[in-house]
Amino acid sequence: MTDDTSTRTDGPPTDGEGPPVRTDGGPPLDENDDDVLTAEEQEELRQEVERKRSLTGPTAVLLSLVGILFSAFQMWLAARGQDFELQLPLGLGIDLGQLQLLQVNAIHVTFALVLAFLVFPPSTGDGGVSQRLAAVGTATRERFGDDSPLTRGVAGVGRGLRWFMVDREFGRVTPLDYVFILFSLMAGGYVATEFDEIQNLRVFGLANGDPMQEVYPFLELPVQLISALGIPLDTVSYAYLVGALGVLMVLEATRRSLGIYLVFIVSAFILYAHYGTLLPSNAPFIQPLVLDEAFSWPRIIAFLWYDVNNGVFGIPVTVSVQFIYIFILFGAFLETSGAGQWFIDLAYAATGTRKGGPAKASILASGFMGTISGSSIANTVTTGAFTIPLMKRSGYRPEFAGAVESSASSGGQILPPVMGAAAFLMIELTGTPFREIITAAAIPAIVFFFGVWVMVHLEASRVGIGGLSRDDVVDPRTHLKQGWFYLVPIVLLLYYLLIVNLSVSRSAWFTLVAIMALIAVVAAYNERTRVPLVGTIALVTVAEFVSFLVAGTDLAGLVTGGGGASLDVYTAAFYALGGVGTTAIVVSLVVMLARPHLDAPLLDYDEQVDEAVEGTADRLDRPQLADNAPFKFGGFILQSMDAGARTAVEVVIAVAAAGIIPGVVAVTGLGPNLISFIGNVAGSSIVLLLVVTAISAIILGMGMPTTVTYIILASLLAPAITELSAIPILAAHLFILYFGVIADITPPVAVAAYAASGIAKSDPFRTGVEAFSLSLNKAIVPFAFVLTPGILLMDGTGEGAEVVGLGVVADPTYALLEVFVPVAGVFVGVVALGATVIGFFYAKVGRGERALFALSALLLMAPMLLLNAVLDVLRAVGVGGGVGDALVIDLALRALGLLIFGALVVLNKRGATKQETGDVSEPTATTD
Repeated sequence: MTDDTSTRTDGPPTDGEGPPVRTDGGPPLDENDDDVLTAEEQEELRQEVERKRSLTGPTAVLLSLVGILFSAFQMWLAARGQDFELQLPLGLGIDLGQLQLLQVNAIHVTFALVLAFLVFPPSTGDGGVSQRLAAVGTATRERFGDDSPLTRGVAGVGRGLRWFMVDREFGRVTPLDYVFILFSLMAGGYVATEFDEIQNLRVFGLANGDPMQEVYPFLELPVQLISALGIPLDTVSYAYLVGALGVLMVLEATRRSLGIYLVFIVSAFILYAHYGTLLPSNAPFIQPLVLDEAFSWPRIIAFLWYDVNNGVFGIPVTVSVQFIYIFILFGAFLETSGAGQWFIDLAYAATGTRKGGPAKASILASGFMGTISGSSIANTVTTGAFTIPLMKRSGYRPEFAGAVESSASSGGQILPPVMGAAAFLMIELTGTPFREIITAAAIPAIVFFFGVWVMVHLEASRVGIGGLSRDDVVDPRTHLKQGWFYLVPIVLLLYYLLIVNLSVSRSAWFTLVAIMALIAVVAAYNERTRVPLVGTIALVTVAEFVSFLVAGTDLAGLVTGGGGASLDVYTAAFYALGGVGTTAIVVSLVVMLARPHLDAPLLDYDEQVDEAVEGTADRLDRPQLADNAPFKFGGFILQSMDAGARTAVEVVIAVAAAGIIPGVVAVTGLGPNLISFIGNVAGSSIVLLLVVTAISAIILGMGMPTTVTYIILASLLAPAITELSAIPILAAHLFILYFGVIADITPPVAVAAYAASGIAKSDPFRTGVEAFSLSLNKAIVPFAFVLTPGILLMDGTGEGAEVVGLGVVADPTYALLEVFVPVAGVFVGVVALGATVIGFFYAKVGRGERALFALSALLLMAPMLLLNAVLDVLRAVGVGGGVGDALVIDLALRALGLLIFGALVVLNKRGATKQETGDVSEPTATTD
């Protein structure tokens, strides 16, 4: 393994003036295939993977309006809570009352349902049902002829169905979508407006609610007409009716956005609540799962649609309301501000000129983007559009280039400080503060990215890939000087979470305000405006401080005659500095209005902002607005809100649907019985239990968001892991999260890898296989930290374990033996794993050496996994007995792994030296 400070700029060898030659013996690279994807091509690829509509005209405006309103609602909750009262100057105000949590959750889900039915088509006409219906028309025509009335009738029905529910081109909202939007508004609106009635129904039962004509008297005539047809609508409880409709709408939105697989799983649990008594109690292992009492349908709908502890509006949706959405908005604002491209350029500036630089830059850029998106697919498409073509040009195979990008992009969901939505669910499900979660997740995440880094370095050494020319990357110092403000929100977020210890939602909201304030200032900043801009902000802040110090109120309150007792200096400074963000936004807007066509040299909005602003200006028939600074800033705010809402749709639908499963588990009492069932299957083997959990997470996560996988397995398997072993609850949940993330790059349904293959123009399956290989350390590290919690900076086992962070140094012995040694072992182990996967270190690694490198990697990273597996096998064959001090054995096995690794490195180095001094054609690592 060679030094990583290479500044080679030759890249792959070329043959004259022709295209670059593949140094791995493959055909020459086609330069046309390596062109960077345009924004339109990126959108097409993302649409192909995510199957979302691209709307135009009035429906596009409707979609954006709903998205902006959704974000505005969530921003209000983050800023003011559930009290919808706004005090205005001059004694004016708006008071819409205070919403209960159930009402807030219902509005949250209803927004997501409306957006889902606007974004995802009900059918594109290429599914199995559509093809069978089309076959009916074909068979009728062949049997009766084109002129037959039956043939014409069937054809007419087909055209009507296509008009009503088919959207082949992903470009129109069908009538069925509007029907489902109406149903969603009915179901969510009832919860939002009839809270007192819902409270009564919890006492008297859902079936005893008023029928539709009594809730809405103006509907009495249509209700009577429908009832006359034999449908007893006039006697059915309206609450029961809209509750059932609401659950069905969630399942339909789930089918469209996440696939039929999850619908089947959720439906199975709903049916279990009603039919669980019919399970065969005499079947092996099944008896603990048999219900003693069947739940009636009204009772099932009651806890599925009208309960904040279980069902659709349960804990997962509550977490989405409080935490997930505001962090999605944080990422949307950061991305649309231009931070995404800036981070990519920073990654290339830092590593692009090193050996294999483009691939290393891809890893860094994906890590940076992971703090913004938290989505493997979005991260892959956004970053990969730039990184994959450069990796191919430098000499990496297309499959390898796509694998690097998708593997690194999938790591965004495990990388602090933002991580993915599952990390916020972990707060509620484990009772662990978010700052402790990101502290525990830090080392494993670094290990993962380091492992991928090692593998791309070894591949570059094996093939002979250099770095980019310094002329092809930006100067790091200049780049940081021009875009340093993009780092401020992330630093502030860590400050609020780790130092000030604010709540997650308040930290996210303050950081969001900071982003808006920073972009406003940068948008108004240039050589001519910097002095009045900064000076005015400072002056107003000082005036605010004086106002709080003297009158106990802000300037607006002082001007309108408000105020009261004076505040002390510290409190006055606290309130004055707390308002700096608002002050900066207002002052910057005044400057932009005074100089609407000013040039902002430091700011470069994302392409989506420019396109939205130009499109709006054209629709208003005022194209000059596209260069108007305040208009562009407003476009940035609205586009960020719109983009955040569209990103959140799938997450909200996912948590709403998946939340039904833990709800059923809790209400039916399945939880304890499930633990007993799992205990019977796994016996006393913790390794078998962990392996079953890992395989379940990978299979369940294929084609489904990590959040869904995490919710399901956290409710089904995490309790069993913690109760049947001494594994800390946080370690168990992180274990599930890691394997849920791995599913994104695991064939045959490796969605992130397949997205990368679309950019790399490589074979999707082979790209997925390589991506899984590059992420192999992500499959071993979870076993390492659940069996050795010190890697998570945790002390203790079971329920007594706690995250101590840097406090581990308080106990030097523990810090050395159970934290430092295991962490060092994991880092060295991923190097050995890299040699195993790539088949190269200083020289080619043979099959026997690969096996020994793999053994050393396991001994260094997870020795207790091997030990427990061996003990399980011995117990299975009737050989038991103790093994002594587990810590001593752990250290001994790691030492053995280190000896094997060291011996292999020495032997491989000698082989490389012989190749360099002899006439050997094998490619060797170059030393620069």
